[in-house]
Order: sequence, then C-alpha cells, then structure tokens
Amino acid sequence: MGNQDKLENTADEKVGQAKEALGKASGDDDLKTEGKADQTKANLKQAGEKVKDAFK
Repeated sequence: MGNQDKLENTADEKVGQAKEALGKASGDDDLKTEGKADQTKANLKQAGEKVKDAFK
C-alpha cells in the first residue's frame, strides 16, 4: 500500500501545481492559494511515507 500512497501523493502534488498555475494565469488568487495548499499537504504526506519507510 505504500507505493499506492506515494503515487496518490505525487498526483495530488501535480494537481496542486496545475491549480496554482491556472490561478496565476487567470489572476485568481484563491485558486493559486488552494494549489499551494494542495502541494504542501501532498508534501507532508510524502514525508510521512518516507518516515514509515525508514522504520521498515
């Protein structure tokens, strides 16, 4: 299940990057901020996966 979680986290990060880019392009600060938040959340989840892997 670890690899599946990592893939989902990477996908979430990419969605966040897309939202941020779309927000920048359209001048929508709320969408830009939401994209950054999505990326941060994905990165935190990814860090948690790395910690779990370290203890295996």
